[in-house]
Amino acid sequence: MARFTLPRDLYHGKGSLETLKTLEGKKAVVCVGGGSMKRFGFLDRAVAYLQEAGMEVKIIDGIEPDPSVDTVMRGAAVMQEFGPDWIVAMGGGSPIDAAKAMWIKYEYPDITFEDMCKVFGIPKLRKKAHFCAIPSTSGTATEVTAFSIITDYNKGIKYPIADFEITPDIAIVDPDLAETMPKKLVAHTGMDAMTHAIEAYVSTANCDYTDPLAIFAIRMIQKDLIDSYNGDMAKRDSMHNAQCLAGMAFSNALLGIVHSMAHKTGAAFADYGAHIIHGAANAMYLPKVIAFNAKDPVAKQRYGFIADEMKLGGANDDEKVALLIQHLRGMNDALNIPHCIQHYGADSYPCEQGFVPEEVFLERLPEIAKNAIGDACTGSNPRQPSQEEMEKLLKCCYYDTEVDF
Repeated sequence: MARFTLPRDLYHGKGSLETLKTLEGKKAVVCVGGGSMKRFGFLDRAVAYLQEAGMEVKIIDGIEPDPSVDTVMRGAAVMQEFGPDWIVAMGGGSPIDAAKAMWIKYEYPDITFEDMCKVFGIPKLRKKAHFCAIPSTSGTATEVTAFSIITDYNKGIKYPIADFEITPDIAIVDPDLAETMPKKLVAHTGMDAMTHAIEAYVSTANCDYTDPLAIFAIRMIQKDLIDSYNGDMAKRDSMHNAQCLAGMAFSNALLGIVHSMAHKTGAAFADYGAHIIHGAANAMYLPKVIAFNAKDPVAKQRYGFIADEMKLGGANDDEKVALLIQHLRGMNDALNIPHCIQHYGADSYPCEQGFVPEEVFLERLPEIAKNAIGDACTGSNPRQPSQEEMEKLLKCCYYDTEVDF
């Protein structure tokens, strides 16, 4: 038996933010990030709509990219004091993910972060509040998923919280918000969405309900992402829907080791001031993981089907996999995303010294590989890597070398 879960309601299209005025409740907390929602006026509009619905509103702002455990605990304490019956999270994946974790701690004040990270082990929510998610970026799709990613900076590790309980009650997918994204964010979130769709399609948990969502999202992203990156706002609006479809697919079909590796490398070098943005990590690792997974015959066949749907050509599955990898690398080129960790640095992240030295990467490689294998996303990958294989795969992602094992 399998399960397929989505939000109770999904409102989409331009102007759908206005749905907030229809919510019923007494108090709402609005969780936002670094200020773009405020700068572009969306936060004020959201607050006004909630007040029009008769609610008292409190704002939790300043939620950082890759939100920390400390941020989650502080936000939950604010919720405990205020007592909202609606939690409204708006912005990129970070404030929405943080708000999901705050929601758990708000409803269960004694729960520890370690308990939150037990896969599909969250107790029943909605005893105190319901949750509404409003994305401003077109990639994470956390507005429709059962996942939240929180970083423990003391350990340098991103932890996925996974449970259908944290699937939002309402998702508002308003493309007006996505039109404010800077180009680099369009690129990174777009390739995050492509990774979601491809990993969901080849996941061992795929099914008849998730496959159509994944394939259609792949086709939309192939058609629209690069034009969206280059400023076509109609394509930007389309990408906002495409990433949501990809999210519906992976929330139910789960993911694979592209995400396991991205989770465990993203913050592993924070002490050097070096951080790999999640979408960029996925973009770099995806072609390597496809080559690794394609050694599994079922995965190879499914990658071949993806290539067919993308009309890439190829006389057999081996050729189709090679063409798929080539096409994804070409998309990275068009989006100015490097092909490997070694080339990731000042061009991809505002870090003057570029990425960490090679010897630091190699020194930390065994621990990163171990943590990646233990990540919640690894279990549904079509090919289970050993410690040795994961280390070799991460080296290929560092140097941009061929995956031949």
